Amino acid sequence: MSIKSYSILTKKYKAVVSAIHSMYRLVISTFNLHDLIMRLSKTLCQIFNAQYCMIMLVDPTRQYSVLKCVVKKKKITVSEKKLPILNKIEMNIVKSATSLRHNHGLYIPLIAEDVIGLIYISREKKEKPFDVYDQEIMMTLMEPMVIGIRNLQLYKEQEKIIMGSIKSLVTLLDIRVPQEYTHSPYFSRLVSAIAHQMQIDDRSVQSLQYASMLHDAGKADIPMEILTKTTKLTARERMIIKHHPVKGVEMLRHLQILKPAIPIIMHHHEKFNGTGYPSRLKGKQIPLGSRIMAVADAFEAMVYGRPYRERMTIENALNEIKNKSGTQFDPVVVEAFLKIAKKLNLKKYLKYNVK
Repeated sequence: MSIKSYSILTKKYKAVVSAIHSMYRLVISTFNLHDLIMRLSKTLCQIFNAQYCMIMLVDPTRQYSVLKCVVKKKKITVSEKKLPILNKIEMNIVKSATSLRHNHGLYIPLIAEDVIGLIYISREKKEKPFDVYDQEIMMTLMEPMVIGIRNLQLYKEQEKIIMGSIKSLVTLLDIRVPQEYTHSPYFSRLVSAIAHQMQIDDRSVQSLQYASMLHDAGKADIPMEILTKTTKLTARERMIIKHHPVKGVEMLRHLQILKPAIPIIMHHHEKFNGTGYPSRLKGKQIPLGSRIMAVADAFEAMVYGRPYRERMTIENALNEIKNKSGTQFDPVVVEAFLKIAKKLNLKKYLKYNVK
């Protein structure tokens, strides 16, 4: 073998190793299937010098696409609609589980236990067509891609089961706790919106969503005569009320999936200046999720109203939260909340206020 040939092979080998490394780095860097598919599509265009890439995931019947990402000259479109597969070549690929080089395009099926989708990349006609070497590289890259996609699909299926169980639990709690003390259907969305505004990672947002649905679980253990009391509470009654985050944690701590949400639930009544409960935590000692939920919880209590408190207008509630920034609430969270308040239709709260 000549030095020139050896140099070319070495260069190709390094390129393949780099591509494989890129794929594995991608699949472990995101917990969102939508994001993973987009990033994989862009990376494949770069690796293969392609101007077009499509990654399509199919349903178990292999008759429909359930997620499709297309990169065309750096423009990205993603569809999560369930649509019939009408392209005959695409249908043949997912049915036969075979790869195909066609003109300046390359089709590769995504295979786990069965075909879960396909990849199609293409170059412009003025570019060099894909060859066997390109096809073999793509087949090699398919393994980490399939692992990443399948893991996130299974995680999403598990998440649906968990969310269904949590909603059932919330329904049971709502039966026990009077409507005046429960949150609107908008509450979890508001909490998540604040978290996204603060650019919190997806896993933390998910834990915050779970906490937002279950943070008042401990109220189910409070005697009804205390929970519904409209006059001033006694010192003993206040202690019982203040103990509800601890009670909620005791109820939920055995559920492993809720482990990251437990500190958020425990401390969502702490105050930024250290005067809250149950632990009188101060500033950043309070979990960030708890600081976020404290703002959303207070806002909803103001506009939704409670038997012991008159409801406020949205404008007055926003002013109240501004005034308590730095004392009751984290200023950074308040700033994010106020930005969200401008974007979202907070008048929906008025709709939910109708009794």
